[in-house]
Amino acid sequence: MTQNSEPLDILLQEKFSSKDGFVHAHIINYPDILVPSAKLLDTARTLRDEFHFDQLRDVVGVDRFTKEHRFEIIYNLYSTQTKERLILRVKLDSKKPEVESVFSIWSSADWNEREAYDMFGINFLNHPDLRRIYMMEEFKYYPLRKDYPLMGLPGAVQLPKK
Repeated sequence: MTQNSEPLDILLQEKFSSKDGFVHAHIINYPDILVPSAKLLDTARTLRDEFHFDQLRDVVGVDRFTKEHRFEIIYNLYSTQTKERLILRVKLDSKKPEVESVFSIWSSADWNEREAYDMFGINFLNHPDLRRIYMMEEFKYYPLRKDYPLMGLPGAVQLPKK
C-alpha cells in the first residue's frame, strides 16, 4: 500500500493511463507498466518523486527475436518507503534499439545499462560512460542476441577436439 492507502495499481492507472500509451499488467504479483520509449524519463522521474521508487534494483535487456519491437528493457524498481516493487518495461525498435539512459534518475543504472549495451547492442542515449563492459571494444557482435551463432564465431575460440 502507498502512503494514501490506495492500492498502488489504482494510483498507477490514474497517473499513467492507457490512452497515453501505457499498458498495465501484473508479472509475478508485481505491477508492471509498459512505457513508450519517448516517455521513459518523465515516467521514471514521476515514479521516483511521486511514488517513492527510490531504488533501481536491476536493468535487464531482452531479445524477443520478433520483427517488430525485438528488444526490450526491463527495470526492476523498489520503494524503501512503501516496500513495494514495480516492473517498468520499454519495447525498442528492432532496427535501431535505443532508449534514453535513466542514469540521471538512478545512478545504479550505470553498469546495468553498459551490460545491456555490451551483450545486446542496445544504445542508451546520454549515458555518461557507455562502453563495453565484458567484451573488447573492437568486438563487433553482441553475444546475447538470439541470432548470435550457438557455437560462437568461427575461428574466435579453439574448441577442444573429441
